[in-house]
Amino acid sequence: MLNLPPLSLYIHIPWCVQKCPYCDFNSHALKGDVPDNDYVDHLLADLDNDVQLTSGRSISTIFIGGGTPSLLSAAAMQKLMNGVRVRLPLNSDAEITMEANPGTVEAERFSAYQQAGINRISIGVQSFSPAKLQRLGRIHDAEEAKRAAQLAKNLRLRSFNLDLMHGLPDQTPEQAFDDLRQAIELDPPHLSWYQLTIEPNTLFGSRPPVLPDDDALWDIYQHGHQLLSAAGYQQYETSAYAKAGYQCQHNLNYWRFGDYLGIGCGAHGKLSFPDGRILRTVKTRHPRGYMTGNYLDQQNEVAMDDRPFEFFMNRFRLLEPAPRADFQNFTGLDESIIRAKIDAALEHGYLIETDEYWQVTEKGKLFLNSLLELFL
Repeated sequence: MLNLPPLSLYIHIPWCVQKCPYCDFNSHALKGDVPDNDYVDHLLADLDNDVQLTSGRSISTIFIGGGTPSLLSAAAMQKLMNGVRVRLPLNSDAEITMEANPGTVEAERFSAYQQAGINRISIGVQSFSPAKLQRLGRIHDAEEAKRAAQLAKNLRLRSFNLDLMHGLPDQTPEQAFDDLRQAIELDPPHLSWYQLTIEPNTLFGSRPPVLPDDDALWDIYQHGHQLLSAAGYQQYETSAYAKAGYQCQHNLNYWRFGDYLGIGCGAHGKLSFPDGRILRTVKTRHPRGYMTGNYLDQQNEVAMDDRPFEFFMNRFRLLEPAPRADFQNFTGLDESIIRAKIDAALEHGYLIETDEYWQVTEKGKLFLNSLLELFL
């Protein structure tokens, strides 16, 4: 038997104006207009197929990611949100996030998104440097990024986030700190500050740029962390900082091994059932195939042997204590199964253990991959 965790909904919008050279997300450069009305119909048909997997639970958070969701018209967004509400019960305080690029945020349209129910926006800024934005293939400039942040603030949304990268091609520590200071000046309740990594199957993967060396990256991280802490941001996950009470609830549910429906091109889902099964689903990646009505690409049950690694891979990204009871409640496994591995993590100094929880140490944060490998 499993205790059923909170349930979220992820909705994927697959189109971008152009593909960024570092991006390995399932996004496709636009050729013509966004078929947003037809795509919303397919999203809702996809959701119809998945409603049976929810075990009657209500939705605690929604995240509309991409691609560039802010390419959807306001009417299409309203139709999508209305359709979701008809099919699933939404908690009255549900956090509903939409990703947006600064170049595609318009005041009139964004106010309409808010009326459709969007109460949190995540703005993909990445940098304020014109040269770095050009190198990253971004289509906005620094002023558009600042205008989008101000717009989000003026709308008095529940929250907004700025995405910012560091460790960019040929970036000096001072350039990274300058980006960070400009982001902090905009006073977002939440900041995602993450290091650029080169992924296979990207333009940067085939033609890698020169990135800062490890010493420079460590300097950027340490000093940047100090800047964020001094400005009132608390790190709660590897790359996420928030002011008190403004952590992203949707991502917290992922990392706490919660459940989520995934609809749209390439969307992933994870569903637990009262009989002890845990099911993972993946939807058809390409819009062409997806919009023929062929939504489900694959699904598989998570084997008992794989559950400890999957649980801790998520849980140990968070810096908060991990309640020991959650392991049995959400995996269906007794703690004795992992006792030797926990003992090894304690011996290495990666974890602290109390009667109630496990806590990742500073050393555990630095050697997170080594910690997780114990549970493979």
